[in-house]
Amino acid sequence: QVQLVESGGGLVQPGGSLRLSCAASGSIFRFYAMGWYRQAPGKQRELVATKTSGGSTDYADSVKGRFTISRDNAKNTVYLQMTNLKPEDTAVYYCNAHTGPVSGIDYWGKGTLVTVSS
Repeated sequence: QVQLVESGGGLVQPGGSLRLSCAASGSIFRFYAMGWYRQAPGKQRELVATKTSGGSTDYADSVKGRFTISRDNAKNTVYLQMTNLKPEDTAVYYCNAHTGPVSGIDYWGKGTLVTVSS
């Protein structure tokens, strides 16, 4: 069973920065893609950023230029560096591991809350 544990959330002022971490049980190299999603109150979960094992990245338009996703395969950890945070970034952030287009299995962490407020 795959376990994903997020950390690094918290309260930050607008314009501030946070780095989220997602530690996986076992090697993350086996996953086709790992990423971050978020869900704000009253809204659907949405993609924030993903990175494939081949290094391709994808970002939501709303975070391009502000957020950076990275993978450390040696540490089985995925990071989301968030800068210039805005109140609309407030949400629960979830780590995702996707096995690829053939098996199509998604694993999720329990989430970490990011609150951007003055």
